Amino acid sequence: MIEFINVEKIYPNNVKALQNINLKIEKGEFVAIIGLSGAGKSTLIRCINRMHDISSGKLIVDDIEVGSLRGNEIRKFRKRIGMIFQSYNLVTRTSVLKNVLVSLVPELPLWRKITGLFAKEHKIKALTALDQVGILDKAYVRVDQLSGGQQQRVALARTLAQNPDIILADEPIASLDPVTSKLVMDDFKKINQEMEISVIMNIHHVEIALEYAERIIGVREGQIVYDGKVEEVTQEVLDYIYNGNFEKVKESKEGRR
Repeated sequence: MIEFINVEKIYPNNVKALQNINLKIEKGEFVAIIGLSGAGKSTLIRCINRMHDISSGKLIVDDIEVGSLRGNEIRKFRKRIGMIFQSYNLVTRTSVLKNVLVSLVPELPLWRKITGLFAKEHKIKALTALDQVGILDKAYVRVDQLSGGQQQRVALARTLAQNPDIILADEPIASLDPVTSKLVMDDFKKINQEMEISVIMNIHHVEIALEYAERIIGVREGQIVYDGKVEEVTQEVLDYIYNGNFEKVKESKEGRR
């Protein structure tokens, strides 16, 4: 379980990115975080794996207080949390397989990573992860020869090879066309349902969030302004998240009573 308790994040320039965040996410949930650009969505998910340190409050992941971790404890903790970025973060001049392998054995010397001297069990694990996202046939292809959607699936395979409990995704389909976006989102849904891995996704496309997630969290100006099941999200709720029109939400709720 992930739990935010009165969490705030203030950047060095005094911008308050998160304010009074109180939130629980249970194991196996598929959560989409929506809101305007600059609302604090990316900051929220990047605090979970401590890419950003919180300024106050507590953040607890599976009974571990994230802010208390130091040195090797942080690296060990992060192995349990996969991270998917909009820009893929791949080494484009090497093969798909090597990109997945490098994430498996970060403790190896650089020369071993470059020469590709990986153990057999690591290769099997990497190939299995590629098969899970449907691109096993691209294992020995250079990354720069792949489409954007294929590169994002390589990034997803790289994360799967870590055996994560949680996958954080920061605008994973923002650079993809609609058809490719659906393929990538299908992979996320399959992983969430079949492997029971929690998925917390910051996403710009509201209609896709509503189609794939089971829970929607709306963020505006660093605050959570909505948290509920997908089936409860109405146009009035979206108007509230994006425009701050609380009266419409109130009227809608009263009308359903």
